[in-house]
Amino acid sequence: MQHLLVTGGSGFIGSDFIRFQLSTYPNLKVTNLDKLTYAGNPENLIAWENEPRYQHVKGDILDRQCIVDILMSGVDAVINFAAETHVDRSILDSGPFVQTNVVGTQVLLDATREAKISRYVQISTDEVYGSLGDEGAFTENTPLAPNSPYAASKTAADLLVRSYIHTFDFPGLVTRCSNNYGPHQFPEKVIPLFLNHAMNDRPLPLYGKGDNVRDWIFVRDHSRAIDAVLRQGKTGEIYNIGGQCELTNLELAHQLLDSLEKPHDLIQFVEDRPGHDLRYAIDCSKIQNDLNWYPETSFDKGIKETIEWYQSHTDWIKRIENGEYRNYYQQQYGTRLNS
Repeated sequence: MQHLLVTGGSGFIGSDFIRFQLSTYPNLKVTNLDKLTYAGNPENLIAWENEPRYQHVKGDILDRQCIVDILMSGVDAVINFAAETHVDRSILDSGPFVQTNVVGTQVLLDATREAKISRYVQISTDEVYGSLGDEGAFTENTPLAPNSPYAASKTAADLLVRSYIHTFDFPGLVTRCSNNYGPHQFPEKVIPLFLNHAMNDRPLPLYGKGDNVRDWIFVRDHSRAIDAVLRQGKTGEIYNIGGQCELTNLELAHQLLDSLEKPHDLIQFVEDRPGHDLRYAIDCSKIQNDLNWYPETSFDKGIKETIEWYQSHTDWIKRIENGEYRNYYQQQYGTRLNS
């Protein structure tokens, strides 16, 4: 039985990856190491809590001994999702981003080396490349030019992985993905934020003129891409992952409002974010050619599924807004949270 250590697996993308792994590979075991910070929601994996092939360990990737103990139990591969990810929060206070995203990655790399694990996948972001103009797309060879403290911390982590690959012959790979959307995404992110506000007839706060462009990918397509890299990717390589769906933020807001049959005048333009990147776009021809991965979910199909999920999970949103979700696991499972 293959055994994966997934760090940060209670977050949006990590939890989707775990659900995909457990449902796709019946002979696979997953250990999820998650500190359960504000964006780590144990409800994202509540359906798998009684599955013998799944274990949650409440812990920090800064805790090397905790990681080594898990790795020495027979782990075959490490997939590192653990990160502080919200750009606005990094502008207010970059400290937690440096600690988790940079120092945490260094600790995890050292522990993985010590345990002689044969596969390590670092989950990164297209934001490490900076901002594009009106044309072109990021390739794996695009120079790194991060423009926010969050992006800089992810860039530093990527470079640490690169250095370990070249210095220690470390079995690492890096994936860099465009903006994700789908069920279970934390409500501070733009799509669930806009959906939640629109469903409750509240203003949608849109930065600047709404002309910033993002490339959107459905989260399950991202999970499939990471799976392809994990199982088929070449050690030492970087793989860009994109949804091939570029929208301005204004176009996105209009489409969400139209889907909910809400008026466009709910849009409220607000002061732009400092250092706001104009455009991201991913050239994912490398992963398509080398690993035969392609995004399968159109934006129309994916956003329909996403909207339906949020409409049927308003209690989930409320528990996050009032903070109850942070106590939910303890109330349901007692001390099992710390197992």
